[in-house]
Amino acid sequence: MKFNPIAFVINIAIPLAIGATGAFFTASSVKTWYPTLAKPSFNPPNTIFAPVWTTLYIIIGIAAYLVWQKRNTIEKLPRTIAVYLIQLVLNLMWSFIFFYSRQIGVALFEIIFLLFAVIINAIMFYKIDKIAGLLFIPYILWVGFATVLTYNIFILN
Repeated sequence: MKFNPIAFVINIAIPLAIGATGAFFTASSVKTWYPTLAKPSFNPPNTIFAPVWTTLYIIIGIAAYLVWQKRNTIEKLPRTIAVYLIQLVLNLMWSFIFFYSRQIGVALFEIIFLLFAVIINAIMFYKIDKIAGLLFIPYILWVGFATVLTYNIFILN
């Protein structure tokens, strides 16, 4: 497949835009509300989250680009796009629910759906392009970690 730089940038820009929107909802609480919460000992420092999420959003965009390149051969393209967009929306919703609405229990419930959506997305991408599916592994691991972290914050607060 011939590399398409415009499509590549667009595919990376979409998850980065979701991340930037999530950061907007997160910003006010990270310095005020979040520090007041009891957190487990394995809670990473706040400085870790932005670079990890930025890297993950770029990787997600690369995976999407690899799938986009094969769009003409995908049997159920609308379903693939829908699952991809659903997991991105769920990703954004977690930031809104946890940081903006400050509803830890609802955020815990929501992140479980996010984790399942990311896993389903990874499987769908893998069936289309193995590398695209494998690129979702760090995302799955990080959301799994975030799920455990959210659960522990919920229990401690």
